[in-house]
Amino acid sequence: MHETLIQPHGGKLVDCKLYGSEQQSMLEKAQTLPRLSLSLRNLADLECIATGIYSPLTGFVNEEDYYSIVNSIHLSNGLAWTVPVTLQVPVADDKYSLDTDVALTHPNGEILAVMTVTSKFKPDQNQEAAAVYRTTDHAHPGVKAMWERGEVYLGGEIKLVNDIPHKDFSEYRFTPVDTRTEFTRRQWSTVVAFQTRNPIHRAHEYITKVALETVDGLFINPLVGTTKGDDIPAAIRIQCYELVIKNYYPRERVFFGVFPAAMRYAGPREAVMHAIARQNYGCSHFIVGRDHAGVGNYYGTYDSQQIFREFGREELSINIMKFEHSFYCQKCGAMGSAKTCPHPEEDHVFLSGTKVRQMLSRGEMPPEQFSRPEVARALVEAQSNKSKAYS
Repeated sequence: MHETLIQPHGGKLVDCKLYGSEQQSMLEKAQTLPRLSLSLRNLADLECIATGIYSPLTGFVNEEDYYSIVNSIHLSNGLAWTVPVTLQVPVADDKYSLDTDVALTHPNGEILAVMTVTSKFKPDQNQEAAAVYRTTDHAHPGVKAMWERGEVYLGGEIKLVNDIPHKDFSEYRFTPVDTRTEFTRRQWSTVVAFQTRNPIHRAHEYITKVALETVDGLFINPLVGTTKGDDIPAAIRIQCYELVIKNYYPRERVFFGVFPAAMRYAGPREAVMHAIARQNYGCSHFIVGRDHAGVGNYYGTYDSQQIFREFGREELSINIMKFEHSFYCQKCGAMGSAKTCPHPEEDHVFLSGTKVRQMLSRGEMPPEQFSRPEVARALVEAQSNKSKAYS
């Protein structure tokens, strides 16, 4: 007998989209409402809320939930949640009143959703930064984004009246309803999710294949929302994943889809948020490697693994698969980690993201022990095209 998939976080998958006459009626009403133009991060959050990726959230968080998340990594109802998903406006643009409806729009002006403003407050943003990002440094991309959006926070449930438009990756965009349907069709009851914002390299391939040995299927789910300026563009990263999946994975045991969320670079707290999102997609397991969702030196190498010790099984149902730093060992002639390889660091082939970007900028191919040649060629070509565009 086929087992059922893991339940969504909180037990119910959220769907904020309106349909039929209800959708048409709300869209007509929205034409008369005050409008609030969303940032790219707001757009990503709206999509994740509306489609159930961020279940149990049904809107941008209210004041009670905000303070509960910041201070205790739980919603006010006791459910685990680690990063406040907020809608901010500058004081100068503060024209939105409590207990009224607001039309949320795409930057192009298209109305996407209606939010009922049930909460309006001005928190201590330094406190938020210190708790969520573990720093108040404005050089941190997550802290910087928070400060740029405004001091006034609006909270309330949202109703989606139009799909959020996308120009790319349409064949890889799946809602939790879609992925759960596909996993069930494939008769997978245990699914491990892997996320990254970087091009896939041999260490990624190694840990995903080790994980795949113990479950029915692998959900490769790279993030394609807003990232910091020096990250490799999403289109190039997707191309790299397509090449590796085609040539090095058993296709019947891998499902590929993009994760529309924006990066916050909140390290440990964001790792939990990412795990919950994958549970909502229907995944029973989630890979957390070194410095998950980290940036710079703001977090310890394995802080994003250690935070999961703060939650009991009754709080987080998804299983966390923790992997140490992986590398190619010249003496072993294989991939490994400190748990499996006895040889010293000088025998290990490991390149940081910075080192790889430097090599690419010089037109150099990363070594085959670090990156599959197809991926290396795609990255070099992309860097070359970028250089020509700026020359």
